[in-house]
Formats: sequence, C-alpha cells, structure tokens
Amino acid sequence: MIAPTLAAMLKAPQLAAALLLASASAWAGPLRPNANLPATDEQQYQACIALTQRNPDDAFEAAITWRDQGGGFPAKHCVALALIALKQYAEGADRLEELAKEMHAKAATLQGEVLDQSGNAWILAGQTAHAISVLTAAVDIKPENVDFLIDRARAYAADSNYAAAAKDLDRAVRLAPERADAFAFRASARRHLGDKKGAMADADAALALDGGQVAALLERGLLRRDAGDKAGARKDWLKVVLLAPNTPAADSAQADIEQMDMKPE
Repeated sequence: MIAPTLAAMLKAPQLAAALLLASASAWAGPLRPNANLPATDEQQYQACIALTQRNPDDAFEAAITWRDQGGGFPAKHCVALALIALKQYAEGADRLEELAKEMHAKAATLQGEVLDQSGNAWILAGQTAHAISVLTAAVDIKPENVDFLIDRARAYAADSNYAAAAKDLDRAVRLAPERADAFAFRASARRHLGDKKGAMADADAALALDGGQVAALLERGLLRRDAGDKAGARKDWLKVVLLAPNTPAADSAQADIEQMDMKPE
C-alpha cells in the first residue's frame, strides 16, 4: 500500500483511517472469542470488518446488534472500527483502548495490536499525547514490533518531537533493515532535525529497497529542491503523481512542484 511521508500521513486522516481498517483485516480471524467457534462466526467478523469500509453506518448497526447478542471481542472491535470509519475518531479510539484492557486476561496475544490501532485512532483525533501513551503501552508489550515503533514515531512527529521519532525509527531500521518505509520515515524525521545528509542517505536506502517507495520519493524531492537540484526534485515528484494518482501523496507532490515553479530562479 502507498505510504506517504510522516507529515503527509498526518495531514491525510482519510488515508490513515483506511490503513487502520486494512490492518484489521490482516489479523481478523484470531479475534474470535474462543477456539471452539464455528467458521461462520469468523466469517461474520470478517464480513463486519469489510462492511466498515463499504458502509460504516450499516457496519456499526450490525456490530452493535452482534455485540448485544454475545459477539464478544470481535463484535466490539468491529463497533470501534465502524466508528473510526465514520470519522468518530476519539470514540473509536477510546473503545479500542477499553477493548485492549478487556483482552488482557483472555486474548493477551492480540492486546498490543488493539492498542496500536487505538493509538493510531488517537492520532486521527488530534490527541497526540494520548496516542503516544497508548502506543508506548503497545511497544512495551512487543518491543521488537517494527509496526508499533513506526506508528509511535508518527505520533511523536504529530507532536513535533522529531528527535523521539528518529530514535524509534533507528530501532525499526535495526530490527528490519529490509523495511523501505522505515528508512523513508526516518528520512522525514532527519530532514526536520536539519540532518539533510542523513535524510538523503535514508531516502536513497529506501529507494534502493523499493524504487516505487512514494514516501522516499517525496522526501528526496524536497531534499533535492533544497540542494538546488530542481530537475531532480521534479523527476521524483512527477513519479509520485504517476505511481499514486488521486492520493494525498500525489496532491503533496503536485503542490510542491507548483510552489517550486512559482519561486524565481
């Protein structure tokens, strides 16, 4: 999935919410209340998650009914994700946080994932301090989970704490040197910290791993522009528009091109 820079992600709640919902689909099955449930219940959960993306109003009503009929953790999880899809970010985040507390005894292996989703929703709600707290709880549960570290870095960036974001991304890169997105996000953090040489090295590393890494292309374009290489910046940003049309990343790239063209030589 296309991943924008830290800043672009924070300015694009629709994209961030879509990523949050997509992450739920990746681990939908294991949230069944117990191992003895028939496959139809797992299918109901997966159908509910899918419905949050197509028709969140219907998904919310269906999930509430299912919860009241004893749907357990899966139903409550779907209720929360439906609220997030409805842009009720704080309410959805709070319900996910409460669900994580309930899961401590009976589904502890997934508690970190639910906390991570809650933290992302708190970012969408604009409550970055709370997001950092919740995401820290997720990291404490699984200190080597790269996704949790990247998400907390996003929360730190939302709070303009780029030093803390870079520290988390340092860990992410050490743990997963194959993750192009970790390098791309660290390029963004380093640029904000004034380390343009390090930022360029990270952007290049990300693109060596994945030549279509949109976040890295956006960052390298900014760095090239700042270095006076307008042709190189334009090339990177035009590639973003080509690779990710009609997305916040493409909008950001197009705006950067227009802003660059407006400045006198």
